Amino acid sequence: MFLKVVVLVLLCWRVRAFPDGAPVDACVKDRANQPNHGQHRTQPLSNLPYRVLASSATYSPGTRITVTIEGVDTFKGFFIQARSVETNEWIGAWEKTPNTTVHPECSAVTHADPRDKARATLVWRSPQHSHGRVYFTGTVLKNYGTFWSNLIAEAPQDPADLQVLG
Repeated sequence: MFLKVVVLVLLCWRVRAFPDGAPVDACVKDRANQPNHGQHRTQPLSNLPYRVLASSATYSPGTRITVTIEGVDTFKGFFIQARSVETNEWIGAWEKTPNTTVHPECSAVTHADPRDKARATLVWRSPQHSHGRVYFTGTVLKNYGTFWSNLIAEAPQDPADLQVLG
């Protein structure tokens, strides 16, 4: 009987795992930006039903950049990090917004509730004494077993960046 209770508790925990967002160790684990959801693996980005949009890819001291997640279907959660284009290091800080948890240790923001979401609007602040280019990367979860990882937010291109790339 005891074994049945333990199995039942573990199954319930797995179904409701991380309802209040990704833990901070999501920043540094072997599969960065990917949830540890048992045998489940990321879906191909080619069938991503959501758009992740950043209002800019460049920043100067004190810049606020909005990152929006939206799609034709609802989603349960997200885990988004800000990284320097030049160094790939975590940079800046996320503002606490309704129903989010911030992980300042790695410049990440995650959902703070298990409810379905039609849209999430997140606000990132740049470092106070620098300027450069930033990209936003992470995961959007439709549900526990269906998620898309290693996505990169779309952002308007600075004409100067296009000259460097061209």
